[in-house]
Amino acid sequence: MTMIFIILGLMVAVLFYGVTAYNNLVRKKTSVEEGWSGIETQLKRRANLIPNLVETVKGYASHERATLEEVTQLRVQTMQTQGIAERGQKEGQLTAALGRLFAVAESYPELKANDNFLSLQRDLAETEDQIQMARRYYNGTVRNLNISVETFPSNLIANAFSFSKAEFFEIDDDADRAVPKVSFTS
Repeated sequence: MTMIFIILGLMVAVLFYGVTAYNNLVRKKTSVEEGWSGIETQLKRRANLIPNLVETVKGYASHERATLEEVTQLRVQTMQTQGIAERGQKEGQLTAALGRLFAVAESYPELKANDNFLSLQRDLAETEDQIQMARRYYNGTVRNLNISVETFPSNLIANAFSFSKAEFFEIDDDADRAVPKVSFTS
């Protein structure tokens, strides 16, 4: 009779662990989705600032057409990418192009003194900071999910219920890691 209670106790413990592990995986997957949503919100904010920035610079630096077109084209491309890895690559290219745009702006003292341009620079700098925070949060939640999906015994539950590893949001090219230089001097 005690053997039956021991077996029932073990079955209840295993069932309890399975439910707990499943709920933990669901929580972590939801955190990853929340983290990605935060990144997308900040990237959308940056994408919305770019046309205003380009138009402001265009008024002062019309002969810098190639740089302006590159920024505009990369903005469109980043908005159209679907995969996380590809999005990271395109966002890195856009960040580098914005750096080149601000370098162009350094050559135009009237532009650097323009209130609208300065306001856009501040907004973009703040947005870049928010993007970095969102990336760190997202990558932290991805790390936590991936650890749970790969480690024993939670990997048994993850495999049984088709939980899979998530992709990190990374910038592959070291040159693309540079944040655009935003100068507030006039």
